[in-house]
Amino acid sequence: MNRLQGEKGYCGQTAEITAARAALHYWEEPCISGTTGSGAVFFSGCNMGCAFCQNQEIARGEVARSLTIDRLSDIYLELQAKGAANINLVTASHFIPSVAESLRLAKKKGLNIPVVYNSSAYETTDALRLLDGLVDVYLPDCKYHDSILSAELSKAPDYFETAMAAIEEMVRQVGDASFYPVGTIPGAAGSDQLEDKDLLSADEYNDLVVELDDDYEGPLVKKGVIVRHLVLPGHLDDSKKVLLGLNERFGNSIYISIMNQYTPLRSVPGHPELDGRVPEAEYEELLDFAADIGIENAFLQAGDTAKESFIPDFDYTGL
Repeated sequence: MNRLQGEKGYCGQTAEITAARAALHYWEEPCISGTTGSGAVFFSGCNMGCAFCQNQEIARGEVARSLTIDRLSDIYLELQAKGAANINLVTASHFIPSVAESLRLAKKKGLNIPVVYNSSAYETTDALRLLDGLVDVYLPDCKYHDSILSAELSKAPDYFETAMAAIEEMVRQVGDASFYPVGTIPGAAGSDQLEDKDLLSADEYNDLVVELDDDYEGPLVKKGVIVRHLVLPGHLDDSKKVLLGLNERFGNSIYISIMNQYTPLRSVPGHPELDGRVPEAEYEELLDFAADIGIENAFLQAGDTAKESFIPDFDYTGL
């Protein structure tokens, strides 16, 4: 198929950029959302087919407004003007060439806050290389280890191998994580001129956040890779294999966000265990496992996050 000629790919989209929302988003990891919010652009369509997807209406392209590259670049600048801590490209894998062009254009127009690339990690390294030098923070998933499970739930039997290669390319591009000094506002005068010696390392960030209270405005991420793993009920062993694989390959060159926010929205045929939430005991066991294998750079979720709403209204806001 030729998406440039208007044919639709597996993602359900042509080569024309489509999106469902562009607005400040407050439900990412603390170092991404901060207190002002992440400037999230939710693209329409998806190159996966997850049976438990919480964003079905945009993943299937049911909510999709066409955008030009010039308009998309202006949207980034509008989010920056609203105080966004960064620009957050959500599920843009199938639009990478156009997104890369929009970023180059936006930077020429004055975009000077970090760019976050938020994806499933189910993408080729060749495609990711188009983003080299344009993305500061990669926020990929690592959903599964088992190929049968990834085939049944996301129609992607080669998921783990593909995701690991993609994450390796992301790490190659941006290196170890670093963070702005406390109180530094991305985009403010001088923030983009900070040298490496002025930034917080992962160890310094970790030591600092341990001491923070709930009202403290902690440092924001400037660059790095944060890999998300959504824990699925009944699949604790697979989650352990995911964490072990990530840690053995990347060690503390990445952060791992271990998420317990799985929310059952519909029955998944053949997988009755997905009709419930993640038992607290399973999540705690996974956190203990992460500590036992030496994972030091991690984000954890406390409380009953599955009852919270992380899904905004896909109503074309900001487009």
